[in-house]
Amino acid sequence: MSMLENVERPMLAMDTLALSAKLAALAHPARIEILRYVSRSGCCCCKDVVGQLDLAQSTVSQHLKILVEAGLIRFSPEKQRSRYEVDRDALAGMSSAFTGLLNTCCASESC
Repeated sequence: MSMLENVERPMLAMDTLALSAKLAALAHPARIEILRYVSRSGCCCCKDVVGQLDLAQSTVSQHLKILVEAGLIRFSPEKQRSRYEVDRDALAGMSSAFTGLLNTCCASESC
């Protein structure tokens, strides 16, 4: 058994896990476009997004679900239509966390 195996690894910080989940949700070009559209619209339903993108309704629904689960978009069920809106606080937090990551990684002279 090596010495490294005896060393306890620190748990990932919650902000690291949250940032990772948000970045993973944005790893698909369609989700970036959906986020842009919902952001410009303020509030919209799935049908509105489908009308703007060349994607099937089921595909848009799945992408919206991923964005909601990542906390980037809020979901509000209504009678006939579900409403979606960008969580601007979550985006601001993500921006701050990502900027912090870049600043940490690029703090050395080699960057």
